Amino acid sequence: MSNIIIKNTSIVNEGKTYQGDILIGDQRILKIDGIIDNKYNAREIDGSNKYVLPGVIDDQVHFREPGLTHKADIHTESIAAVAGGTTTFMEMPNTKPAALTQELLEEKYIIAANASPANYSFFMGTSNDNEEEVLKTNEKKDRVCGIKIFMGASTGNMLVDNHLTLDNIFRKSELLIATHCEDERIIKSNLQRIQSEKKILEASDHPIIRDIEGCFESSLMAVQLAMRNNTRLHILHISTAKELQLFTNLIELKDKRITSEVCIHHLHFTADDYATLGNKIKCNPAIKASENRDALWEALLDNRLDVIATDHAPHTMEEKFGGYTESHAGLPLVQHSLLMMLHYHKQEKISIEKLVQKMSHNVATCFQIKERGFIREGYFADLVMVDLNKQTTISKENILYKCGWSPLEGFTAPASIDTTFVNGYPVYENNKVDASHRGMRLTFDRN
Repeated sequence: MSNIIIKNTSIVNEGKTYQGDILIGDQRILKIDGIIDNKYNAREIDGSNKYVLPGVIDDQVHFREPGLTHKADIHTESIAAVAGGTTTFMEMPNTKPAALTQELLEEKYIIAANASPANYSFFMGTSNDNEEEVLKTNEKKDRVCGIKIFMGASTGNMLVDNHLTLDNIFRKSELLIATHCEDERIIKSNLQRIQSEKKILEASDHPIIRDIEGCFESSLMAVQLAMRNNTRLHILHISTAKELQLFTNLIELKDKRITSEVCIHHLHFTADDYATLGNKIKCNPAIKASENRDALWEALLDNRLDVIATDHAPHTMEEKFGGYTESHAGLPLVQHSLLMMLHYHKQEKISIEKLVQKMSHNVATCFQIKERGFIREGYFADLVMVDLNKQTTISKENILYKCGWSPLEGFTAPASIDTTFVNGYPVYENNKVDASHRGMRLTFDRN
């Protein structure tokens, strides 16, 4: 791979935006300076009137492989990811079979090594009866992103509601534990009540069935477990205003033992959107009333919420439609997360520096990812160059998800992804992905 110099660009990194050049070589950032003379026989890329950001790190995606590849796979979804400026993903264990043993977990890494143009890591899955397998992951804490616990409904055998199992894993895990928090008993009670009141359920019933109390009670339990055991806890896809009281902005991120994530769809949609989008935006936890979205934005900006992700969860159109009870929960977003946040930047809702903090820096800090997430000399050159003067309209013609649709179809973002670099290689440029490129397995700097 030849050296590359990105010339005369706006570099967004660690709270600042400044003009300069970036020299890339041997997969890494070799030099950052105001002007870099080309004495390196380097290919020059003109970054004038564009911004270079650290590549997005998405800490929650479902790429469906193995077992569910009719709707997505690691190759197709990582192609969509890099086209959207996401250079690194962390994928969830609820595939078929679920990643509930060390052997099944490693099989996913092998698939990614042969298929993914983006960098990757995979969560170890938990059930009520695989505690021994889960704790073996302690031996791989420098090579696995974390443990995933579904403290609410999930597919297969992945709902963990045995309190002894939960307490043991929270106490003994040396890795970050990421949780999906919804109380299954509350959900079932709400469902039975609403079914008794009306004959046919609709998408608009979803946030009533999977309500605020269901989220809060489960998140509260996770926080209590973590505090009792000094666990490194990361609660995924916060969707309610009430849950925000569980988090603080009075501690520096690197010192937090309990952190949180908010997803693009909970920052963008509200319950009002069920009227037009219906089951397309059915997801767990549910998209709720607008006051929750407003509170999530406030907490994101004041640092009670630490990172932004997608929970990218593709299904075929056939799986999304039909009756409410038959419709699968989840929506595809990984190709468009950065574009959506750049839209809110242009609306002056969030600064570009804060956007980078939440989508790159903080994810690297939360998970202790080694040498990624920042534009620093010596770090891997995971970068995305964006054009804030060129619009992108999301349409079926440019959607790269295997499922072939997006709830954002027809939306015009006031920006575009120009070039995505993964380990120094321009894997996406000129509106094309080099699908032959392969990313790297993440490593973690954990003591």
